[in-house]
Amino acid sequence: MTSESRTALVTGASGFVGSAVARLLVASGARVRVLMRPGSDRRNIAGLDVESREGSLEDGGSLVAALDGCTELYHVAADYRLWVRDPAAMFRANVDGTRTLMEAALAAGVGRIVYTSSVATLGILPGGVADEATPSRYADMVGPYKQSKFLAEIEVKRLVAQRGLPAVIVNPSTPVGPRDVKPTPTGRIIVEAATGKVPVFVDTGLNLVHVDDVAAAHLVAAEKGKIGERYILGGENLSLGQILTEVAMLSGRKPPTIQLPIGPLFPIALAAELAARFTGKEPFVTRDGLRMARKTMFFSWEKAKRELGYAPRPVRQGLAEALEWFRGAGYLR
Repeated sequence: MTSESRTALVTGASGFVGSAVARLLVASGARVRVLMRPGSDRRNIAGLDVESREGSLEDGGSLVAALDGCTELYHVAADYRLWVRDPAAMFRANVDGTRTLMEAALAAGVGRIVYTSSVATLGILPGGVADEATPSRYADMVGPYKQSKFLAEIEVKRLVAQRGLPAVIVNPSTPVGPRDVKPTPTGRIIVEAATGKVPVFVDTGLNLVHVDDVAAAHLVAAEKGKIGERYILGGENLSLGQILTEVAMLSGRKPPTIQLPIGPLFPIALAAELAARFTGKEPFVTRDGLRMARKTMFFSWEKAKRELGYAPRPVRQGLAEALEWFRGAGYLR
């Protein structure tokens, strides 16, 4: 299929990963349609040659209309928060919305689908590095975000097996880089560290990857990925201490040196969550966040390298570009 005959719908295009996917699709020559909630922050698609449609994952009619005439679907949208007042709303968007969108794509005859899942759905190897085959259970999922993404991925796999949904699943790790407008929970840590507001840290580990490498792999997955398979889109496995040190060095600050045990922080997290119920602002520390911190989130992207030719850049570049963007956007005042 030539680029001129491709029409791709991108959900979540106002967000961090979704906007990066939309930018690369436009650059590839595809016609790009984006699904946006009414009132969404449109800074990330400003100036992009895209067709914008209003709708939401909870509005099935808007999904049907948005898919009309599309040959590809990149379902990147998700409610991604570590704390929510109403977990049921997250399940409606992430699980029910994904199911409804995939069923609509089947009815519309969309030829290729890339579903953006998360490494949050994967199993963890204590002290080791997990991959796509590492077992995981719903009982292992901490908090409504992981739980909802786990169930959403099951829905996609079910539709692949039972109804021939032409979907490839990608599981990004923790993206960093420019245009993190919200910002994401990881982006918040970068901002706080760069402004000297993270004097202490806990012992945990994450896999960081440049957001544009994640986006580029979405397009390759659409072309080369195997239907029903999932691919980890990761970068470098780093401890939180290493991440904070890198951010500090790039920001001209001294890195934090005080490491705290996780257990005593739970009362602080509970207090922060109670306060958030009155303020409406997401707490910086949550009990689910602390529970997740007890598990080192290290992953291998060898399968994506082998089957998709995936080769992410050094994560230092992603951190540097994130800081440059945050600084230019006024986040580091």
